[in-house]
Amino acid sequence: MEDYHLVTLNTSLLGQTLLPDSSSNEPSSDNPLSNLLNSIPDRITDSVTDTINDAIGTAAEKLGIEDFYSAHMLNYCAGQYTPVEVANATISEDDISKNVTECSKSQAMYRFDPTQIIEEALNKTTGLKVSLKDLKWPEDIQTGIDALNALMGAMFVLYVLAIIFIFIALVTSVVAILSSGRLSACINVVVAVLAFLAIGLASALVTAVMVKAAEIINQYGNDIGVEAYWGGKFLALTWAATGLMLVVMIWWVVETCVGRRSKNKRVSYAKEG
Repeated sequence: MEDYHLVTLNTSLLGQTLLPDSSSNEPSSDNPLSNLLNSIPDRITDSVTDTINDAIGTAAEKLGIEDFYSAHMLNYCAGQYTPVEVANATISEDDISKNVTECSKSQAMYRFDPTQIIEEALNKTTGLKVSLKDLKWPEDIQTGIDALNALMGAMFVLYVLAIIFIFIALVTSVVAILSSGRLSACINVVVAVLAFLAIGLASALVTAVMVKAAEIINQYGNDIGVEAYWGGKFLALTWAATGLMLVVMIWWVVETCVGRRSKNKRVSYAKEG
């Protein structure tokens, strides 16, 4: 279910923006190579920059760094973009797809930490103790990831509660349909309200976390070629479930206040007749 990710970290261009595309008259204090490149003619600078950036991308691949790392509710997956990493004149973004090469084992209260994942890949392929600080990995990116992880536990608990209450609502609904008493309808109202609150809070929380985490990562990751985007399909799924529970809750409220009263009147008239 890769399409239903929470947040995906695109590392396919990791390191390729450390150098400017061409020389510029404007000074760049953020990049120590800018002043050197500004003294070189444009045609030479472009060639040097392209060659180095391509080499950086190839090196990253050989070092075991995947093109993407996607966070899910219970685990993470990683892999390569196919057929190319970036759209070009012949291949559009719609033609590029994810090729998942690995996924971690599912576990409750999962915490997504791409910094540790990438460092472990580097250490495995190089045999050395490598830190992402050596690749100028911004600490603010980790701040965004920590914000996601800080609430992952709460989101998991809310979704578990929502599943439990929705299942109970299903069972009590069957019982209420087969009976005519108002008590069963009242029980359904309570269960439906609890289920709606659980799935609603979970959906609101996961939406805020996904959007904010992607925003922070993009804000500080562009300088090293890292970007993030949140999963629209997951949000559509969770908010659709929230909407359905709202309909169920309203249905049982109306059924309790109006429907059961009408049924009782009909039963009373039938007995009098």
